[in-house]
Amino acid sequence: MARDPDTIQREIEKARDALADSLDVLSERANPKKFVDAGKQSVTDTLNQPKVRYALIAVGAIVGLAILRKLFR
Repeated sequence: MARDPDTIQREIEKARDALADSLDVLSERANPKKFVDAGKQSVTDTLNQPKVRYALIAVGAIVGLAILRKLFR
């Protein structure tokens, strides 16, 4: 069954438009700036948790004391 050339052309245009829309969505999702922003937000959220913040302060204090101890021995 042969198809009309105009019908084929319309189908090609629809497929092209659908592909263009899909590529736009993919390029929006795969934007590196979004990954960087999401990573920064994740790190910030983690560091703002009291358990993590106080643990890092304690580790920093211990390292600082160890350095001072080595310097003044």
